[in-house]
Order: sequence, then structure tokens, then C-alpha cells
Amino acid sequence: MSSPAGTAPTPAGGPTPGVGVAIAPSAPRTGTVLDRGVARHDAVRAQAWRSVGNARVVGEVDVGTVTTRGAVTIGGRLTADEVRARGALEVVGEVRVSGSLAVRGSFHAYAPVRGGDVTLDGTTHGEAGIQADRRLSGRGSLEAPTLLAGAIDFEGAVDVPNTIEAWRVALTLPGPSRLGTVRAHVAVLRGKLPNLVEKVLLRHAAVEVERVEADEVELEGVDVGFVRSGRLTLGRGTHVTTVEGTIVKRHPTAWVGPRSETPPPHGLRR
Repeated sequence: MSSPAGTAPTPAGGPTPGVGVAIAPSAPRTGTVLDRGVARHDAVRAQAWRSVGNARVVGEVDVGTVTTRGAVTIGGRLTADEVRARGALEVVGEVRVSGSLAVRGSFHAYAPVRGGDVTLDGTTHGEAGIQADRRLSGRGSLEAPTLLAGAIDFEGAVDVPNTIEAWRVALTLPGPSRLGTVRAHVAVLRGKLPNLVEKVLLRHAAVEVERVEADEVELEGVDVGFVRSGRLTLGRGTHVTTVEGTIVKRHPTAWVGPRSETPPPHGLRR
């Protein structure tokens, strides 16, 4: 269902299912938009928007609190005080959330994303950077060119080819991951340690990092090109090509310097 431009806000008596509010940007947020089932809007501007089912907004969304369950597509910019999405959320324009942005499921953003606290549980694909003014956390898979936050705590497969920057970066990476430059005061990167069979067959969840710059660094099961740190701890299965700084602890299986891997012997390859 589509609402024409200039539609009045939802009456105080209660929300109107499937009716969107398209108002000039200068108008205040008022009323509640409630969608159930399949809904379509030219734009949504309200104090609250609740959607259960499949909703599509052609233009912008400017709402105090957004709560969705199902599949939601927004063709313009998303501006809100708080967003709680469960299911699939796709936003073509910029995402600006002053408070909490929490997505559980699938999140595809084509433009920059910025929130106060950002929680991403599931599959996240950001075409542009993702920024949290305070904390970015979650688990699953995360792809974006850059991550910027006060603190980052994520578990899963991460593909960030450019820069990850925060006061503290803690990544647990059980799946194949690729990181560009990590800058932080404290950086903790833990990859999955391969078992004996995976070592022989060279089949393990490789974590490749180009560069880490932090006052304190702790690494385990990762392959890093360059590390600059005043306090570097090298855990099990870690390989660092070049170190600039002080190694305070080093596991016997950690390796520093160039390394080449020999293919498995004939007969062990599948």
C-alpha cells in the first residue's frame, strides 16, 4: 500500500496498518506507522515505525524508533534514534542512527553506516564504511571496506581490506578472514588453529592481516605482514613477517620472518 505525498500523520487513536507518512523534511516526527504483511511507502516519517512482514520504502525513512521483523528495503536514507531489525534489512542510502543500531539476520548497506552502538548478528555486507561512535559488536560474517569505533568486539569471518580503527579491537576469527590495517591501543586477533590433518593438507581457516599498529598486540593463529607494537605477544600458530617493537611473549610454534609453504606430498592432495 502506498501513501500519497502530504498524507497526515496517524491519528492519536492508534496506528493505521500499511499507511506511510510522506511529509516535508522540516515537519516534526509524529504518530506511529504500523505495517503487517506486505507494505509499500513512498517515504516514512514518524515517531515510531513497526513492521512485521515485507516492507519497501521507495524514498527516505526519518523515524524515532524503527522495529522490524521480516524483509525491509529502503531506497533512500535511513535516519533514526534507534533501530532494531530482525530478518533482512537493505538500505540504499546512508544510515544514521544516533542511538543503538541492532540487526539480527541479513544487513546490506550500499552507503556509509553510522550508529551510536552497532550490533551486527548474522551476515553484514557494507559497500561503504561502518562506524560506531561507541561500540561495534556481533558475530557472523562482516564485509566492509573500513570499520571505525570506540571499541570493536566481533566473532566470525571478517573481510575488511582497508582500515579497522578503534581504541580496542578484539576479533575472534574461526572462519577465513582478510584484514588490511588494524590501528588501536589494544589489538587482540585470534584465528582458528588447524588440526594435524588440516596442516598436512593446507586446509584451514586462514586469517591474513596486512598490518597491525597498536601499543599492545596479542596474536594467535593469524598470518600478519607487519606489526608495530611496544608489547607484542605471539601465540600458537602465529606468523609475522616483520616486527617493529618488543616481543614480550612468544609461543614455540610462532614464527617471525619470511616463510614459504611446501605443497602436500603426492597422494595426500584431493
